[in-house]
Amino acid sequence: MDVRTMYRTLENDLHRFARSIARHRQEADDLVQLALEKALANPGIAGLPVHKQRAWFFRVMKNQLIDERRREKRVTGWEEEYDFPIREQALSPVEVTDLLSSLSDEQRDIVFKRYWIGLTSQEIGSQLGLPPATVRYKLSRAVKQLRKKLEE
Repeated sequence: MDVRTMYRTLENDLHRFARSIARHRQEADDLVQLALEKALANPGIAGLPVHKQRAWFFRVMKNQLIDERRREKRVTGWEEEYDFPIREQALSPVEVTDLLSSLSDEQRDIVFKRYWIGLTSQEIGSQLGLPPATVRYKLSRAVKQLRKKLEE
């Protein structure tokens, strides 16, 4: 049995399962597609009985969804933590310059690249030769300093 025949046999079950665990139809379709890509890379699946093929596909889709949710949680969690709160009163460019001048050159560079250019910690780290975790730590320290300065 080749992958095409296997897919035709299991198509309804795969899509039904994917829709039951996904947030929306596109996410379900992505799960099915990724599972099929893994099946193509693993030719031993075609030799299994149908019930084991179905179980393999379900497990692959579920694990892929779990990985994706963990990735989303990790990325959005630290980005929300370091974003500045929205203020009703905007600062003038002179005030922003004065505020940023209280930071070290490295901290100022990291804050600028993150909030004005919009780079991720990984991109900033590759430019500065630092690990992404170090960039996030230094960013959090800079944000805390800026908040303290704003409160004064």
